[in-house]
Amino acid sequence: MERVSGWGEDRTQILFTKMLLLLLGIIVLHVAVLVLLFISTIVSQWIVGPGHAADLWQNCTFQSSGNVQHCFSSSTNEWLQSVQATMILSIIFSVISLFLFFCQLFTLTKGGRFYITGIFQILSGLCVMSAASIYTVKHTEWQHSMDYAFGFAYILAWIALPLALTSGVIYVILRKRE
Repeated sequence: MERVSGWGEDRTQILFTKMLLLLLGIIVLHVAVLVLLFISTIVSQWIVGPGHAADLWQNCTFQSSGNVQHCFSSSTNEWLQSVQATMILSIIFSVISLFLFFCQLFTLTKGGRFYITGIFQILSGLCVMSAASIYTVKHTEWQHSMDYAFGFAYILAWIALPLALTSGVIYVILRKRE
């Protein structure tokens, strides 16, 4: 009999460990999305070319030594402002989603789903998709030079998209257990 009760306690401990690892994985995924969104919004590497780099906020030219020579504010095009706004909205939605997750973690009843958290994270992913899509289509109106390439911040925005959507779907599917 002791052996059976010991097995039950071991099984409970294993389930508890699995749930903690799942919770940790979800939080790490969400924080990774937030980091990618912050980097892609802030860093001046959406478009790079010989002697210049551009992002959502400014255009910079460089000397041959790599030092920044001049930085000018980005264009006031409406499409660029919409990209700026949707990237900021994606960060806001993702932060709200993380906050709601922690709130729901302690207030949600057993068996409840994290719908609100998932919806805000999916909205974050849709904002990133909108911003990156608009930038992809419209950047030629702003950068007329053909000797440019998309920078790493632009690529990070596209990487954040599937991660944010995946995280949102996980939240919607996830049920709270004790």
